Amino acid sequence: MAKALPEITLAPGATLDDAQLTSTEPYVIRGLAAAWPLVQAARASAAEAAAYLQRFGGGAPVTAWLGGPEIGGRFFYNEDMSGFNYEARRARLDQVLGELLACADKEQPPAIYVGSTMIDASLPGLRAENDLDFGAREPLASIWIGNRTRVCAHYDLPDNIACVAAGRRRFTLFPPGQIGNMYMGPLDFNPAGQAVSMVDLAQPDLQRYPRFADALAEARVAELEAGDAIFIPSMWLHDVAALEPFNILVNYWWRQSPPWMDTPQNTLMHALLSMRDLPPAQRQIWKQLFGHYVFDSDGSEAAHLPPSARGILAPLDADAARSLRAFLLNRLNR
Repeated sequence: MAKALPEITLAPGATLDDAQLTSTEPYVIRGLAAAWPLVQAARASAAEAAAYLQRFGGGAPVTAWLGGPEIGGRFFYNEDMSGFNYEARRARLDQVLGELLACADKEQPPAIYVGSTMIDASLPGLRAENDLDFGAREPLASIWIGNRTRVCAHYDLPDNIACVAAGRRRFTLFPPGQIGNMYMGPLDFNPAGQAVSMVDLAQPDLQRYPRFADALAEARVAELEAGDAIFIPSMWLHDVAALEPFNILVNYWWRQSPPWMDTPQNTLMHALLSMRDLPPAQRQIWKQLFGHYVFDSDGSEAAHLPPSARGILAPLDADAARSLRAFLLNRLNR
């Protein structure tokens, strides 16, 4: 039922322009990273890709998630949701790469996954040979390494471009408006800091999660080979399945907001604390206030005040944000 994601092509040497990097719709860029030496090594063999990575930080300590063959590569909760179905261990990158290569021919290997590791810290020099040009943007770059693993549908605040550097990956995306049909798990207890869908995309239980059928009707899907990339806009839910015994993904993350801005996720958590359990009539009033001051803001809500008296209703900058954060911390610690 899923629709194919649209694809764009770039001329040799061309880069993504500002309109493409601020899109609110996802798309695939075939061959965007095809010239990377890491991709070339991976196309030769997994062993060559592993050896290439070890040139830049084979001894770097990384956090690896390890699960038994029975989880089928899906890192998730345990049966009663008191914990997870995997364990996290610190290990050297070369040890993890060696284990991945050793397990590559097993019919039912353990699930091995190194997630969201900052490249500049753990693999210094890698980006000098394998990178994208973002102009004035300075995105964070992270690397993901593993075998046939699955990351459950979740959303991220930053926009991001994900480049398949080895293996193949299937991306299944859902528009942000489908959040009510995704049956999300806990906000404050989850595998990697973001709530994940409780539905197993590989075998969805539509009796238990009937509204997920509506989400599937709006899903977008793409399979990417080594060298291909995908643009995932802020807050689009995405499920990612690695399809080969050895896979590498490189992500670039950036926000379309000033660096001093806090994450809206903290605001959501605070709203649960301070507003969700108000009487319905009061919740509606606060909904109107949020519309006035936040969601429908055009600057006019403080236009009747002298500039010197607008306080936090004036445009924020780094100093004002710092003062506001200190004020909020003081209030929360009462």
